[in-house]
Amino acid sequence: MEKKTAVVSKNANVETKASTGGSVFASIVIPLAILVCILIYIFVLGNPANFEGGSNENHPLPGNYLGIVYKGGYVVPVLMSLVLMVFIFAIERVLTISKAKGSKSVPAFVRAISAKLNQRDINGAIAACDAQKGSVANVVKSGLLKYKEMQNEPELLKAEKIAAIQKEIEESTALELPMLEKNLVVISTIASISTLVGLIGTVLGMIKAFSALAAAGTPDATALSNGISEALINTALGITGSALAIIAYNYFTSKIDELTYSIDEAGFSIISTFAAQHETTGAPVRPQTV
Repeated sequence: MEKKTAVVSKNANVETKASTGGSVFASIVIPLAILVCILIYIFVLGNPANFEGGSNENHPLPGNYLGIVYKGGYVVPVLMSLVLMVFIFAIERVLTISKAKGSKSVPAFVRAISAKLNQRDINGAIAACDAQKGSVANVVKSGLLKYKEMQNEPELLKAEKIAAIQKEIEESTALELPMLEKNLVVISTIASISTLVGLIGTVLGMIKAFSALAAAGTPDATALSNGISEALINTALGITGSALAIIAYNYFTSKIDELTYSIDEAGFSIISTFAAQHETTGAPVRPQTV
């Protein structure tokens, strides 16, 4: 009972640490990305050199896209920060998933484990896990250690030993998957809200453009076209951020599914090998005392 309690406590600590690490990273990146994009909006896009008469109150110079984007309004830095966050979290996920794969190809690692098990070389399989490293190797190693432990356990039935190995693999998988999936919720959220934020900026820009046209009293085709183009910048940025986030989210979920499939394949190999190599034996019958 004490051993079981210690294992549960350790698993809870690992989950808490992974969750805290992900939330700290997100809490730092999100405000930092917003701050950087605000500064770019003010000092780069809003540079007076990008506008007629050297003032950002005037129309942008012909062909000057920095000035055109600046005229999109104060929603622009929010949209820019969403796009920047997609890139930052995508890079973080690439590094994390690459680390989770380990030092070598995952399919090759799974085949190597299966070969070691067929040769009854459990220590060699554990050594291969130590060399591979990563989340997949961690799960497989935990299953192999339980496999080795069950080999020397005479008190349990074969079915009970197999169930213990399977449970160990499932618990280890449950510990590793949160690390692979953390911060994906940020990318999925950006995919959902980026287009909506862009539409808000577009609507505000159109309201501003038509209000200025009404105040002028006479139709001004140049002012109207500039206002509409400035408003549509928000739509373009919103769609761009949403498209990038959707692509990133689908890509990373597919990679996580591949790792999960590899873990399942290795776990099945461990369990089936144990079942094939060990005879069905029952717990020893103790002599009755009179």
